[in-house]
Amino acid sequence: MLLPRTADQSAFDKGDVAFILICSALVLFMVPGLGFLYAGLARRKSALTLLWVVVTSNAVVIFQWYLWGYSLAFSRTATNGFIGNLAHIGLKDVLNQPSPGSPLIPELLYSFYQLQFASVTVGILMGAVAERGRVLPAMVFAFIWATVVYSPVACWAWNVNGWAFKWGVLDYAGGGPVEIASGVGGLAYAVVLGRRSQRELVNFRPHNVSLVCMGTFMLWFGWIVPQTPNVIIGFNAGSAFGANLRAAVAGWNTGIAGAVSGIVWTLLDYRSNHKYTMVGFCSGTIAGLVAATPSSGFIPPWASVILGIVAGVCCNYATKIKHWIRVDDALDLFGEHGIAGMLGLLFNGLFAADYIISLDGVNTSMDGASFMQRRYKQLYIQFTYIVAVAAYVFVVTAAAAKVVDMIPGLALKGDPEAELIGMDDHEIGEFVQDFVEVRRAFDAWNPPSSEEDVGDQRADGEEEVVAAGDRHGGFTDLYATELRPTHELNRSVSRGRSRADQSTTRTVVKSQTPSPKDKDDLNEKDNHDAQVDVVSAPVEPINPPVPTTVPVRH
Repeated sequence: MLLPRTADQSAFDKGDVAFILICSALVLFMVPGLGFLYAGLARRKSALTLLWVVVTSNAVVIFQWYLWGYSLAFSRTATNGFIGNLAHIGLKDVLNQPSPGSPLIPELLYSFYQLQFASVTVGILMGAVAERGRVLPAMVFAFIWATVVYSPVACWAWNVNGWAFKWGVLDYAGGGPVEIASGVGGLAYAVVLGRRSQRELVNFRPHNVSLVCMGTFMLWFGWIVPQTPNVIIGFNAGSAFGANLRAAVAGWNTGIAGAVSGIVWTLLDYRSNHKYTMVGFCSGTIAGLVAATPSSGFIPPWASVILGIVAGVCCNYATKIKHWIRVDDALDLFGEHGIAGMLGLLFNGLFAADYIISLDGVNTSMDGASFMQRRYKQLYIQFTYIVAVAAYVFVVTAAAAKVVDMIPGLALKGDPEAELIGMDDHEIGEFVQDFVEVRRAFDAWNPPSSEEDVGDQRADGEEEVVAAGDRHGGFTDLYATELRPTHELNRSVSRGRSRADQSTTRTVVKSQTPSPKDKDDLNEKDNHDAQVDVVSAPVEPINPPVPTTVPVRH
C-alpha cells in the first residue's frame, strides 16, 4: 500500500531544484576556500586560528539561520521593510510552499540556498580577528552579528517587502548584504579589537602563498555558478530561479571582472616593486569577483571589463586607507570587500541593461534600467543604498562588538603573550605546520625571557640564540661561534647535509647535552648560552669564517 505524500511537489521544476542544490554545495565550498586564503595570508603561528574561526562560524550560522535567521530576513508577513518577524522560527511552515524567489522551487530549498550566503558572509567577516582575536568571543559575536546585521540588510534588498527591494535597488548577489556588510563590519570589528603589538606589525608577510593561491581559486570556482540563481533578486517573486541565458551572462561577467582586476593589480604591484607577485594577483582577482557580485546579472560583458580595471586600481589603493586611519585591518576586508562591493553597485546604476535583465524570460517589461538607458534616478538610488548599508553595518557592528567585549570572559582580544607565541598555541593548541615543536624543544633547555629582560640577558655581550620559526621577520642565530670551534661547526653542517640528502624538506634540530663541567659553566651564566644547532636542508659546507645570522623567511 502506497502512503500518501505529505507535501505536493508537482508544481516544482526538478531541473531547477537540482540546479539550486548544486549551487548551494558550491557556495559551501567557498567556506574552506576562505579559510585557506586567510591562513596563507597570516603568519604561521596564527594561521590555524583563522582557518578555525572561518569553518566554525559556518556551524554557528547554520544554527542561527535555522533558529530565526531565515525568518528575520525572508518572512513575507512582516511589512515594516526593515526586518522580518518570527513567523518561520525553527523553519516553521517552510516546506513545500513556493519560495519568495520563484514558484518553481520550494521554500525549504530556497532557505537552504540563502543559508550558504549567510555562512560565507560571516566567514569573510572572521578575517578581522587576524593574529590577535580570541576564538570563543568571535563565535558569540558571529551569532549576534548574523542576527542584528546580516538578517536585516538581507531583508532590505531581497525580501519582497524590504524597503530597498520596493525602491528598485539593483543588487544581484549581495553587494550590500554580503560584501559591504562583511567589509565595513570587519573594519568596525578591527576598530573595537584594537591594533596588534608593534612588533607584530613589522615585516608582516604571508606565511604560505600556496595556500593563498589555492584558497583564491576555490573561491573563484564557487563564485561563478552560485551567483546564477540570484536572477530573482531585486525584481518580483515570479522571476526565474534557475539556469537560463541570464545566468550564463552572470558567469561571464564574474570571470571577466576577476581576471581583469587580477591583471591590473599585478601590474600595479610591478610598478612599485618590479615583482609579479602571486599575492597581488590573488588579491586583485578577489577584488574583481567581489565587484561582480552585485553587478554580474545586470551589466553587459563589456562593462565588466571596465569594472575589472576600476576595481583593480581602486581596491589596490584602498588597502592603504587602514594606514591613514590607523586601523589594523590586517587582511584588508574593507579595502577589498567593502570598496569593491560599492563599486559593483554603482556600476549597476551606470551600466545596467534591460536587455540583460530580460534574458531570464521573466523580467521582460523593463524599459531602461540605468543612467546609460536614461533612467537617471537609478544612480542616486544605488548611492543612497550604499550609504545606508555602510552606516548601519558600521554602527551596529561596533556596538555589538563592544557589548561582547565588555562581558566577563569574552574579551575579544588576546593578551600580549598570546600575540607573541601565536594564537594557534594560545587558543587552539594545534598548528597548521608544527614547527612550534622546534621552539618547545629549545625552550625546554633554555627558557625564553620577557622582552624586558633582553637587555640583562645580553649584558655579557653574547647574542641571543633563537630557534628557527620562533621570531617572525627577524633573524635566527644558527651557530654560537664564540662557544664552538670552527671544525665542530663544519662537522655539524656535514652531518646536517647527509640528512638533508635523504629529505630536502625537513629541518634537523639537535640540542647538545652538556658535560658536568659544562653544566657548571652554564649554571654560572644562568643557563643563557645553551647551544642549539639548527641545520636547514639543503645545506652547503661552510668554511671559516662562519656567519652568525641568516634571515628567516616565513
